[in-house]
Amino acid sequence: MQELINKLINEAGLTEKQALQAITIVKDFAKSKFPMFGGAIEKAFAKHSKKEDEDFLD
Repeated sequence: MQELINKLINEAGLTEKQALQAITIVKDFAKSKFPMFGGAIEKAFAKHSKKEDEDFLD
């Protein structure tokens, strides 16, 4: 997941906090559009847990 965060920081000019928020938005959007893949989407993003996001965003 850190690779994606770094890519968003370097290529889109986002802060780390913004990158984490963008990833969460994309993940949630994908789950809402493709609910049958919700489990797979969660697994794909599982390395970067919600708890870490909440700690970082506080």
